Amino acid sequence: MSEISLPVATNDPVRPFFGAERSFSIHPGSIHIIGFGFDGTACFRKGTKEGPDGLRSVSEDIESYSPYLDADLEDYEFFDLGNLRLGFDDDVEAQWHHANNDFNQIFEPLDLAATQTKLITLGGEHSISYAPIVKHLKQYPNMVLLHLDAHADLRDGFLGYHFSHASIIRRVVDHFGPEHQLIQYGIRSGTRDEYTWMNQQGTIRKSRQDFLTSVQEIAGDRPIYLTLDLDYFDPAFMPGTGTPEPGGEDFHSFVSLMKILREKNFIGADIVELSPRIDPTGNSDVFAAKIVREVLLTLEQAGA
Repeated sequence: MSEISLPVATNDPVRPFFGAERSFSIHPGSIHIIGFGFDGTACFRKGTKEGPDGLRSVSEDIESYSPYLDADLEDYEFFDLGNLRLGFDDDVEAQWHHANNDFNQIFEPLDLAATQTKLITLGGEHSISYAPIVKHLKQYPNMVLLHLDAHADLRDGFLGYHFSHASIIRRVVDHFGPEHQLIQYGIRSGTRDEYTWMNQQGTIRKSRQDFLTSVQEIAGDRPIYLTLDLDYFDPAFMPGTGTPEPGGEDFHSFVSLMKILREKNFIGADIVELSPRIDPTGNSDVFAAKIVREVLLTLEQAGA
């Protein structure tokens, strides 16, 4: 199948991620990276709008080979579509809607399954996950959504924003069909009502083993999408995020998940909430870039 030109313009990245080709087209059968640098609804420390290029800026300074997966990005072709534009309105909701609409113009006509096209969206705060998750929910009626996060994100809006980073999971659950499933892990902060909902719906996993077992038990052909808020990781490892919470996971637990997902029908991901300015050492940027490397390689290997 031939390339499909982007119907809207995107901003150039600081540099393409890990040597990917900067592309102005969709390439069926390949993985595509797109940035959505927005932090308008961030309620504590801002800076995640710089996340997509923060990841890119350090990516080529770390190894392309993953010793954990025994795989190398140099063996694969993938594409960087640049960053979605926020428009010129000073209103943050208008900026979010502008970029969200551009995302939909690019991907809504595309049959991801038929074209074997996969997507990684880089944030930005967690509200940017709405467009890619909803696209995948519409495409895959029995999809499992894996939500890794320190926060439940189930509020019905926050600080006046309906599409808040604190309500992203509530907003995408609005689009769930009868066969969609939500699995949440790493959650250690939320309201009593959010915890009541997770417990009643059976979405939350409260131990690493229970979580990994739940993923392992997903049928091999069932589509799985990952939304990863980087505050899932303990701030001792990942301090460069806007709302850090003690008690988080480490890199090796994430690798354990990737080793399971490469044997599954892993179809796409978004990785959000890196704020480069919060961690002036740059360690968080490198940590997050290696997480993206593992996700890229897992998406490439999944189902092979």
